[in-house]
Amino acid sequence: MNASTLSMDADRRLGRSDARTLALAALGGALEFYDFVVFVFFAIPLSQLFFPHDSVPWLAQVKVFGIFAAGYLARPLGGIVMAHYGDKLGRKRMFTLSVFLMAVPTLGIGLLPVYAQVGMWAPLLLLLLRVVQGIAVGGEVPGAWVFVAEHVPPRRVGFACASLTSGLTVGILLGSLVAAEVNRSLSPEALLDYGWRLPFLVGGVFGFLAVWLRRWLSETPVFEAMHARRELVAGMPLAQVAARHRPAVVLSMLVTWMLTAAIVVLILMTPSLVQSVFHIAPARAFLGNNVASFALAVGCLFYGGLSDRIGPARALLLGAAGLLLSGYALYLDLAGGGAHFIALYALAGLAVGVVGVVPVLMVQAFPPAVRFSGLSASYNVAYALFGGLTPPLIALLVKRFGVLAPAHYVAATAVLGMAVALVLLRRQPAHAA
Repeated sequence: MNASTLSMDADRRLGRSDARTLALAALGGALEFYDFVVFVFFAIPLSQLFFPHDSVPWLAQVKVFGIFAAGYLARPLGGIVMAHYGDKLGRKRMFTLSVFLMAVPTLGIGLLPVYAQVGMWAPLLLLLLRVVQGIAVGGEVPGAWVFVAEHVPPRRVGFACASLTSGLTVGILLGSLVAAEVNRSLSPEALLDYGWRLPFLVGGVFGFLAVWLRRWLSETPVFEAMHARRELVAGMPLAQVAARHRPAVVLSMLVTWMLTAAIVVLILMTPSLVQSVFHIAPARAFLGNNVASFALAVGCLFYGGLSDRIGPARALLLGAAGLLLSGYALYLDLAGGGAHFIALYALAGLAVGVVGVVPVLMVQAFPPAVRFSGLSASYNVAYALFGGLTPPLIALLVKRFGVLAPAHYVAATAVLGMAVALVLLRRQPAHAA
């Protein structure tokens, strides 16, 4: 079985079983990713509640973004451990464990005491629970991509990975909708009193629902075939990745850098930035994010389908160019007053859909026996380095270099994505139809 083998029957079409697997995996991923990202939508109230009242507002917000980033820094630990057992014992077991590990700390955050009650224990406990969330999502996202890719015919891997990624982005949309409703229906005083807890308590329930949903999923045909043929890797899968698949690791880390910039800056941080930097009203900020998140879910499906038609490298090249242009359009408009904020944020969300191509490139880069470990280690280490540092870095860059700093950062990573696509096209100029 070679690196491009993603299904036992290359010629079959997507059937009912495939559709059911994709739907359940995407729904479970949406519920889990809601748990992970809802934190950032409440960065402003959290900065007021979990640090001393006399803290400088921008510095307290940087600290909250730092705690948010800690979840990304913890991802490699969960990803590497779960991927090891995923390559040894099966994809499904780790796929279910990750969502359970997410539900527990999310519920815990909703029950935490604040700084006024327990002092410095408040931010420390918040940090601890955020780290556990990071461990969980470190196994969830790579495992989900491998799981769905190995369930479908090779010619539909782009759509399969994109449908899962789209499901994850629906989790972002859920978080944005909940945040918008909480901010709309509660006064600022009620929000700080108890309202901020509600999204985390709901998220805990979502998480346990996702655990239940994954009971209905079956192990991937690729893993079952490897197990039957005794082709499972001996020893440490990660050791083989490091020894034999370094180019695949480098490729995966570079495209993940672009993914982190697109998601973290344009989707997760922008609602807070437009309020604190551009003075956009919270209701309008979250409306824009709702529209952008929906456009992102659609964009993932578009780019995934495009990847199946013209190849992931070409789809990446076109998508990265669109990401660069739309990021600048959004932030230049905001700098000029934000007259077209909603429309341009929707366009940016659609452009961020290029992240739907990223898992296809990574899944195809590693052979099945070490696919989970290779993808997970590359993706999570890159996300820890780039995604984890992005929130505090952007906050500092805005203060130091001005309001267009987020757009400059996204543009730099988009150029990197285009460079990767060009290298891949030079190696394999024609897409196999």
